[in-house]
Amino acid sequence: MLEPPLPSTALSRDGEATLAAQLAARYAERIEQQLLAPGARLPSVRECARRHTVSPSTVVAAYDQLAAQGLVEARPQRGFFVRGPQAGRRAAARAQPAPSAPRIRPTDAATMIRGMFHGVGTPGPGMGTLPPDWLDLPLLNGAMRRATADDDSALRYGEPAGDLRFRTAFVQRLADVGIGATPAQLLTTMGATHALDIVCRTLTQPGDAVLVDEPGWPIEFARLARLGLRVLPVPRGAQGPDLEVLRTLAQAHRPRLYITVSVLHNPTGAMLSLAAAHQVLKLAESCDFTIVEDDTYAYLAPAHVPRLSALDNLQRSIYLTGFSKILTPNWRVGCIATTPAMADRLIDTKLLGMLSTPTAPERALAVTLEQGSLRRHAERVIVRLEAARHRTQQLAEEAGFRFAAPPQGLFGWVDAGVDTERLTEAMLDRGWLLAPGTLFHATPRPTSLMRVNFATAQNATLWDTLRQVRSEL
Repeated sequence: MLEPPLPSTALSRDGEATLAAQLAARYAERIEQQLLAPGARLPSVRECARRHTVSPSTVVAAYDQLAAQGLVEARPQRGFFVRGPQAGRRAAARAQPAPSAPRIRPTDAATMIRGMFHGVGTPGPGMGTLPPDWLDLPLLNGAMRRATADDDSALRYGEPAGDLRFRTAFVQRLADVGIGATPAQLLTTMGATHALDIVCRTLTQPGDAVLVDEPGWPIEFARLARLGLRVLPVPRGAQGPDLEVLRTLAQAHRPRLYITVSVLHNPTGAMLSLAAAHQVLKLAESCDFTIVEDDTYAYLAPAHVPRLSALDNLQRSIYLTGFSKILTPNWRVGCIATTPAMADRLIDTKLLGMLSTPTAPERALAVTLEQGSLRRHAERVIVRLEAARHRTQQLAEEAGFRFAAPPQGLFGWVDAGVDTERLTEAMLDRGWLLAPGTLFHATPRPTSLMRVNFATAQNATLWDTLRQVRSEL
């Protein structure tokens, strides 16, 4: 049996964990996910050393750790083989060391959220939204005035599915990206994060498996874990997910959902290709899972880019989006598009969680859609963002940093050449909040990658400081 590829992130030579421990952890994760089945033979020591650019002694130490955990067994003259899951769990439980105090991480998902609200010194590349001066306050104020003039909807609960005027206006926006739907197929939420929460609470139970992109959104990983779900990461490349890993995980674990970002993937900026989209839909059908397509960055991307929900007409996919990345993060309006029957189920979950969503911001958004002001604002932002990407890329490369993926959309995936968790810790002392690559893995691991926000990374001082700090590590 061929070994499925390990995640592409290189082992960190300046991280806290040894190379052997890092390598053992990666194989342990693959065994737990059943990507390496019982009886599978691990690569020879020499071959593994070649693949991961480490010494044979490092591989031997890693394999010994896996054997001590009961995950593999050594067979004389034959090599190391994956043990059966029950034997592995029993041996691992016996070998489990006494718990130690958790190491305080310089950043985690909660730190990122707190940073959005309170800021850390100068606005920096760790931000997840456009800076306030890129947004259009007069547009927002004008839309809200028109939406609330002579309107008494604020005196009662909103409609369970959300404001009908907004849902009607949003139907045309969905048509622009190839998704055919009626207002009865839509329901509003308190942003895209709330939309994901409603879908997961409706379609999963604690212990269910859920597929996610890796690298991916750290807040989503944390939220799924809080719901008691088993998070199964699928390596994400330039054209889409690793289809072989996706197929193996789906067949082994029978996941309920695959949560993915097709367009302007966070953090790499990658776009799903049409060929990959076709294969993902075939796998969803054959393995019986639902695709949850998060199109949070829809207004920053070309309309013609393939959406899974457009290709299968919402039959095995659920589409959701929000407006915090383009209009304002404060109004907290999101929307879900699905089949009428599924919409009814999701509305029940919404009602149990919060009764209804506020009508005023939804109706104000309807005004911006009806009058075309949101579209014109998005066009201006796209032009400005293109200039920001060019300047950020120039500054980064002049400082000796390279991009691990082609710069697109709001975020860039940058290789710093050092452990970015250590870099983040040092930069925090200087007032800059970074987004280290370890955050974007379901199981944190040392990495030299980090995500930058092009809109807030056009600062020569930032890159000069990064270069100086990196040289000191």
